[in-house]
Amino acid sequence: MRVAIGADHAGYNYKNEIVAFLQKKNYEIMDFGADTPEATDYPDFAVLVAKAVSMGKCDFGILICGTGIGMSIAANKVKGVRAAVVSTEFTAESSKTHNHANVICFGSRVSSIEEVLNFLDIFIKAEKSSDERHINRIKKIGKYEEENE
Repeated sequence: MRVAIGADHAGYNYKNEIVAFLQKKNYEIMDFGADTPEATDYPDFAVLVAKAVSMGKCDFGILICGTGIGMSIAANKVKGVRAAVVSTEFTAESSKTHNHANVICFGSRVSSIEEVLNFLDIFIKAEKSSDERHINRIKKIGKYEEENE
């Protein structure tokens, strides 16, 4: 499985730990930075990861900033991306099962690295629901995207 990952300065340390976690599971990583803990702008990394996912270069994406919110807002501007901020086990699972999220966003100032790795593991193991109500909602999002290009 191929995973795109990106972080701003606030998520830099978590990114490195997540990469190590995924490499132990034999995932292929596309690391879009940041490469240092110096101040950066989160939209730059969010868009790179989101484009890799939307173009099918990666199976899913991971973004880390201080709260996860800025990354999710920026990533969701890319057509075909469903980026979700995750801060509980429930949101980790339901973002994938109900919302078919393809980018997961974390806040380094919100969750510990241990929590983040647990949430990521839950997200990876979760399956997208084939329940018609969830499929219909995802289709509505896609239709709205098409209408507002």
